[in-house]
Amino acid sequence: MDTKALLKKVRKIEIKTRRLSDHVFGGEYHSTFKGRGMTFSEVRQYQFGDDVRAIDWNVTARYNEPFVKVFEEERELTLMLVVDISGSEFYGTQSQFKREILTEIAATLSFSALQNNDKVGLILFSDQIELFIPPKKGRSHILRIIRELLEFKPQSKATDIKTALEFLSSVMKKKAIVFLLSDFMDDDYEKTLRIVAKKHDLTGIRVFDPTEAEIPNLGLVPMIDSETEKTAWINTGSKAVRTAYASRHQQQLAYFQNVFKMNGAGTLSCSVEESYVKKLLSYFKARI
Repeated sequence: MDTKALLKKVRKIEIKTRRLSDHVFGGEYHSTFKGRGMTFSEVRQYQFGDDVRAIDWNVTARYNEPFVKVFEEERELTLMLVVDISGSEFYGTQSQFKREILTEIAATLSFSALQNNDKVGLILFSDQIELFIPPKKGRSHILRIIRELLEFKPQSKATDIKTALEFLSSVMKKKAIVFLLSDFMDDDYEKTLRIVAKKHDLTGIRVFDPTEAEIPNLGLVPMIDSETEKTAWINTGSKAVRTAYASRHQQQLAYFQNVFKMNGAGTLSCSVEESYVKKLLSYFKARI
């Protein structure tokens, strides 16, 4: 894609997703994510009605009269987008690839954060860390993130969610809002996810194509693995083959749902045929 075409596509994504974030998601994002907590502001004399648990006993002892600690809500947030760009994200049987939907969702979340004056960072991963953009504020920074989401070409096509979560833990020392966007065709990431979920506000957004759930009976056909690029002849006429494929798909889906739920993290699943707008709104409203 040449520079002119890329800029045109970035602008198209910005117009669509910014409109959504301004008119639909801005208030929901603000209400859902209210800051990391309370940060110390000052000490003042105790007043009738103050919570006795806020008394600063050291200052009280020094002045021989009660003083309380005053706290303020820490409003500034950091949003981290951890996005899967492995080979399977380029799958799609309808009008859009999974990666295109992931890009639009990430852009919508980014502009919602921008409206809230929050920092936004990006991690692109396959079975390795492909790109890391540290969190920053500003429209130009968001546009750079969208350009990378649209244009970045990964070195690998395989998937390793555990590697992405380990890297996130190493670079994000303070609590952040983390959205992990993938088709979650992977497993063995529970231990690392547990660590991340304890520290950060984590949500997994699964984007999938309905045709991935099962193989139709088409007889003997060649199939290419989008992550290994290997071709194999598969007898789709075999009921055992179709059953084994469907079972593996269900196992990965159940693993995703269970691992996130057991560790207090949120989940959202969206088909390429569905409106991610409705899905995100429902998710935000359910959290308020």
